[in-house]
Amino acid sequence: MVFKKYSELFYKKFLSDDTRKKTEKIILIISIASFFIHLLIIFLVDFGLIALAEPSDLLTNPISAIYTPFSFILIYEVYLLIYYLPKSFTIYISKQYEIISLIIIRRIFKDLSNLSLSSDWFTIKYDLQFTYDIIASLLLFFLIYQFFIQSKKRYNYENDELKNEGIARFVKFKQILATLLVPVVFFVTIYSFTNWISSSISLHTDSNISFKNINNIFFEQFFSILIITDVILLLFSFFHTDEFHKVFRNSGFIISTILLRISFSVTGILNTILIIAAIIFGLIILIIYNKFEKNIAIEKSRKMVQNK
Repeated sequence: MVFKKYSELFYKKFLSDDTRKKTEKIILIISIASFFIHLLIIFLVDFGLIALAEPSDLLTNPISAIYTPFSFILIYEVYLLIYYLPKSFTIYISKQYEIISLIIIRRIFKDLSNLSLSSDWFTIKYDLQFTYDIIASLLLFFLIYQFFIQSKKRYNYENDELKNEGIARFVKFKQILATLLVPVVFFVTIYSFTNWISSSISLHTDSNISFKNINNIFFEQFFSILIITDVILLLFSFFHTDEFHKVFRNSGFIISTILLRISFSVTGILNTILIIAAIIFGLIILIIYNKFEKNIAIEKSRKMVQNK
């Protein structure tokens, strides 16, 4: 009873609608401030007021200043993912897709400073990566839109009181899980950032290396946490349903998350292919799942008509 009381208290404190609105305002203020601070540092480096032995690409081009506020927007998206976990499983998954898509958009802003406008566009590494990311961002935008449409389809056929009680217990479990994720993600964020900072200022670390995998900071660990979370959700979902299509959907979403996690371990076009493949796989899983739900709802309605 005590655990239940405190879990509900912390859930309302961290993941209530009021907290979400306050978090949104705070992140917006920080994003705007960080943009101007980053821009100021770039100009100070450009005028020689700040001396760096080997300045990063993020500190040489004003366009790259957009990278910093985008990072805080991504942090807010992470919060929204946890916020929607107890409310809707499909929205929770779609938030994963939105986060990986925004990571690519953020990478585009960073890579703009490396572009070489020449006739050798398709032979230059950074130009090719920029091309991959531009095409991928458009395709991902369309795929997420399709996923959003599919997630809105509802076929209500679970009128059984026992099933509704099972769903209520599962929602309560998801609220507890989401509440536990808040401090976990917070500490992982602090650890990832401090670890990157320490490696960046180390005398034995090349500054280019410290910025090499900056896009992967925190999110590589975060998607590993999501895989564990998805597996826990799958296991506990058996307490309220053992229907094949629901188990298959949840399992398919885990595979999709694993593909997204693997994408952080590779670069270039393979990274882009894995991300697109993960979202296409999740979308197809949801489309087939909705077909199952529709057929079951039709069958339930037919039986109710026959019994009247």
